[in-house]
Parts: sequence; structure tokens; C-alpha cells
Amino acid sequence: MAQLKQALNSRRSLLQSCLVGSLLLAGCGRLPELANRPPSSAFHDTAGTRLGQVISRRFEIPFGQSGVIALPNGLDAFAARASLIEAADRSIDVQYYIWQEDLSGILLFEALQRAADRGVRVRVLLDDNRTFGMDDRLAALDAHPNIEVRLFNPFKFRYWRVFEYVADFRRINRRMHNKSFTVDNQVTVIGGRNIGDEYFAAADEGTMYDLDALAIGDAVRQVSDDFDRYWASDSSYPANLLLPKPDATAIAALRAAAVRLEAGRAAVAYRMALTDRPQVRSLMRGELLLDSVTAHLVSDDPEKSLGRSTSKSPWTEIRQMLSPQNELGLVSPYVVPHVEGANFLLDTARRGIQVSILTNSLEATDVAAVHAGYAKWRKELLKGGVRLFELKRNSSVPEATGVGPLGSSASSLHAKTFTADRTRVFIGSFNFDPRSARLNTENGFIIESPAMAQTISDAFSSQIPERSYEVKLSTTDELEWIERRGGEKVVHTEEPGVSKWQTIVVSVLSVLPIDWLL
Repeated sequence: MAQLKQALNSRRSLLQSCLVGSLLLAGCGRLPELANRPPSSAFHDTAGTRLGQVISRRFEIPFGQSGVIALPNGLDAFAARASLIEAADRSIDVQYYIWQEDLSGILLFEALQRAADRGVRVRVLLDDNRTFGMDDRLAALDAHPNIEVRLFNPFKFRYWRVFEYVADFRRINRRMHNKSFTVDNQVTVIGGRNIGDEYFAAADEGTMYDLDALAIGDAVRQVSDDFDRYWASDSSYPANLLLPKPDATAIAALRAAAVRLEAGRAAVAYRMALTDRPQVRSLMRGELLLDSVTAHLVSDDPEKSLGRSTSKSPWTEIRQMLSPQNELGLVSPYVVPHVEGANFLLDTARRGIQVSILTNSLEATDVAAVHAGYAKWRKELLKGGVRLFELKRNSSVPEATGVGPLGSSASSLHAKTFTADRTRVFIGSFNFDPRSARLNTENGFIIESPAMAQTISDAFSSQIPERSYEVKLSTTDELEWIERRGGEKVVHTEEPGVSKWQTIVVSVLSVLPIDWLL
């Protein structure tokens, strides 16, 4: 008993020390002043660039309209970014929540450096939440005279970040989840993908299915203006104010390591796989089949990261602009309806509108706590007439199925796309959860495109039933997961593909009042 009491006292003392340390760090640490931050904005005189000339000569996009094509395949999504960097003459603006130091991440970092070497201005805006361990590389990039790196909502302390979660949780818990990639203010790529192997079909396992849209025309202006808004916001800090200045030896070592990686077997094999992707070559030849549409960018005010946004949230705009009359399809890896979202879905279904949702199954999700926030609402949604589909892990179909809410193969869903009445579609970073609605900043396009919306909607009756479990209620009001294997139908009475222990953990998490964090 004495030993137990001593152990408890030791743990209590350790916890108290951590809390005191957090408060001390918070008190003595302060983010740098932004008064002398150098201003910059998008270049608008880029019609003479290679991209500008191809677009003006080969694509007939009416004023105020946009040319758009979906990028559901990970290889295409990487090839688009890499090829556009190679084509850049004036500027590259990139904004991401995650940029990993893996094969695809380093290949793109190196491509940006080569563009900067030939005089292209590069602006990199990264959320600071997932940059742990990357300070040396980011400082080396920022040291290039043509590259500026800024960190959004940064941590004051580069190593002991956990203390800031305790001492400054209200700020640190708000993140920039936006994704955009814009070259010469002529072409932009926007959607759900972060920069990392699992998003670009470069990972040996753990592939994420995701969806981007490549756009020219008016959509690019909207994205560039929005990037400038975030770049100049009070949460955007120049990396040189936060990171130690790198020396020439460290920079040379990083470049040498990147060169070795580029020459390695994995990089060579990946580049070989990219050679068959025709999309961007078709763009440069003026042969890409773009859908001429009205595309409207929805994006949070960056002030949201400081808890003082006054503009409408993207979800409010999405809901208003989609305005379904007949059917609504939602694809989101994380579905946490909470009360407001559940009421919207149920009210929509009650009006006779067919509502279908595709999300991750428990076996496919990468965040069990988020699945718990969804699981508690399944019965109520099903009783209200909402159809639920949960993606199987390691599902696959032939690429011939074309553009849809699912690519050629995936082990987990990461795309965020909503369709209404087979005429309008949203593609972006917004998840159907309270975190996207209330905490993180998000962006995406609402696209008036019957062709794109029709393709995605058709997948709910073709691709999705084979690649997912359809969740239904049994005659005894219990959940059932219907799996289709060719012509055979298998009925599961418990969460398929997971252990009993995982099911218990989710059940426990689902009763905790943590939806607002998810």
C-alpha cells in the first residue's frame, strides 16, 4: 500500500510539474512581431508565360467561367503538380495542411527548388501542426532567395510542442486545413489531398483515395486572391522569424540526401509509373478535355484560426449553393453529424430528397475516435431515410470506371465531395464534422457541372455498393452491414473486419462528449 501511495504521489508530482512547466513556457514564450513582414501578392501579368500562352490560344473559356477537370487518380494528381512546377515561369503558390518528408514530398520540394533556381518566385504556406522535425528542411528552403516559407498558426516552441497544447489549447487546436497549388496565376489544383506518399499512390501500403480538381480561368483568380488573404493574415509567420538560420553545410547535406533519394530505386520506379499519365502533357498541348463551368471558391476567413472570424463558414455556403431538390450525395472520410448536421440530413430526407453518405468503415478509418462520433448517429439517420455506405479497406475496381468518388484502389477514404441533383458538386478540404465547421479553416470549389456531378452520382449505384458495406437496420432494429461479393450478398451483424476490442473502444468513445473536438 505504501509503495502504491508513493507511486501515485510521484505521478501527481510529475503532472503538476508538467502543468507548471507549460504555464511558465506560455508566459515567457511569445510569437514574433509581424510589423516588418515583407508584403507580396499574386502576379496578374502572366499571360505571356508558357502556361498563359497555351491557355489563351488553345482553350476557349468564356469570361467568368472556368475550365475544370477532376483528378481522382493519385499518379495523375502528383504528375499534375510536378509538371506544372516544371512549366512555371513566374510564380508558384502552395498552401497545405500536411507536407511530408517522404518520397513524393521531397520530390516536390526539390522540384520547387529547381524552379526557384531558374528565377520562379515560390511562396509556401504550411500549417505548423504537422511540421515537427522539418525545421531544418523548411529553413533551408526559406534561405533560397526566390523561396519564402511561412508557417500558419505556429508553435512558439519547436520541440516541446505538447506544453503549448496544455497552455494555449484554444489557439493551437485551430488549424489551417486548406489545400491549393497555383502556378503562374494560370492553373490551380485544389481538393482534399495533402502532400504525401499515401495521397499520390507512392506508398507501399496505406493508400488514401482522394480527389482534386485542376482548373483554369476565373477559378484561378479566386484561389490566388484567397491565397494572398491567408499569406497576409495575422496567423501567417515568416519561417525566418521562427527557425534558426541554416548554415551552408546543412543546406548542402539536405540537397545531397535529396539527390540520392531521387536516384534511388523507389523514386525511379515511381517516375516510370508517372510516364503514362497523359493529363498534364495534354494541358501543355492544349488537348486536355476541360469542362467549361461556373466554379465558386468557398473559403474560411483566416481570422477563424484566432477565433474571431465574422464571415460565413464554407458549410453555410455549400449548403445554400447546393440546395438539393431531388438527391444529395456526401463523400467524406470523417462524418460526425452532431446535432446540427444530423438535423440537416434528416430534414433533407424528410422532404423526400434521397440522401446517400459514403464514409470510412471502422476497418478503413485512420481515426477511431472520429468513427465513434459517427457511429452514435447511424441508427437515427437510417430511421430517417438516409442511406449509409462504409468503404471497405483495400477495396479496388478497374480504372475503366473513370472519374467518380473512388479511384482505382484505396485502403482508406480521404476525399471530400458533395453532389446535388446531378448538377452541382463540391470538391475541397471540408469534412462533414464540427472540426471543419467550427475550428479549422477550409476551402473548396462549388462547381456547376452536370457531367461531373452525374458521374459521381452514378457511382452510388455502380462502384460504391461493391466497394463498401451498406449499413441497414434489421427487422429487430439492429445494425447490419451488407457486403456484396459479385452476385453474393453477405450480412454482417457486427462491425466487419475489426476485433471485438476495437468495437468496444469505439462504443466507449461514442458516449464521451468529445464531438466538438472531432
